[in-house]
Amino acid sequence: MSTWTRTGPVVVEVDGRAENLRVVDYASAEALRCGAELVLVAPYSVHGSFSPMMPGYSPKAPTELADDALRAAVAHVRYRDGYPIELAAVAGEGSRMRVLAHAARKARMLVVGRSRSRDPQRLVNTQTDLTLASRAGCPVVVVPASWKPSLVDRKIAVGIDGTALSSEALEFAFGTAAGREAELVVVHAGLPAEHAWNDEDPDHSWISRADHLLSETLAPWTSRFPDVQVTRFLSSREAAAALVHESGEVGLVVVGSHVGPLPIDPVARRSAAAMACPVAIVPHHLTAAVQQKVQKPRDARRGELIVPRY
Repeated sequence: MSTWTRTGPVVVEVDGRAENLRVVDYASAEALRCGAELVLVAPYSVHGSFSPMMPGYSPKAPTELADDALRAAVAHVRYRDGYPIELAAVAGEGSRMRVLAHAARKARMLVVGRSRSRDPQRLVNTQTDLTLASRAGCPVVVVPASWKPSLVDRKIAVGIDGTALSSEALEFAFGTAAGREAELVVVHAGLPAEHAWNDEDPDHSWISRADHLLSETLAPWTSRFPDVQVTRFLSSREAAAALVHESGEVGLVVVGSHVGPLPIDPVARRSAAAMACPVAIVPHHLTAAVQQKVQKPRDARRGELIVPRY
């Protein structure tokens, strides 16, 4: 069971677009619910987009554009939520990845908007979100531009596979469900469809094993959060497909992701790219012993070019 306690502010990316204000609304609601500070961060590059082919066009400096976006976001939050929320605004020069990861290094969560791009570009953008979660070290919540508060926010889904990868995801899911007084749906998928209801196996041993795995995995969390109503969902679908299907009925889907320079998580990537609701990507922090085991094969392969395929 994880003992990693998430504290600190809720950090949200501000990019100056009107649709981004819904992402700010999501982050503001989370900050109010947690009693946390809300930090608005606007990354910018010193390399502007000015073109001498546009006579009479004198664009603002990138720093001014970032400041304008932050002022608009601050005014929006104050108008919507008033002054109970503690608020800070920061403009950071550099790449989006570096600025956001640095701003969120002590955050309880980082909230960003989902790109409107379509496959395969959306998969590429989702891989960026996975890398951002790895570098920031905190959950990254990716919010669609179409998001608005609704009753489904009182229902959360989390995908687990029975390994240590699920530990931080479960911690975040249970904590969020407790804060929202929401129902939690625990999804365990990838079960063999050909054995789903096999009359030759009256004991349904595979179902029993899966249910036992869920019981063992959930026991510490149900004890810690006794007020959270938990529903178990076993599915013969492929894991990503099961999570995407569930996303149409809930207000948040939580998935675990590995930590690393280039986190390779096909299930998290495919499911997060296709979600119909906000998705929280929760990084799994390896223990020192596991890191040593992982590092040895890497050292042995040093100098080789490894191209992952998935």
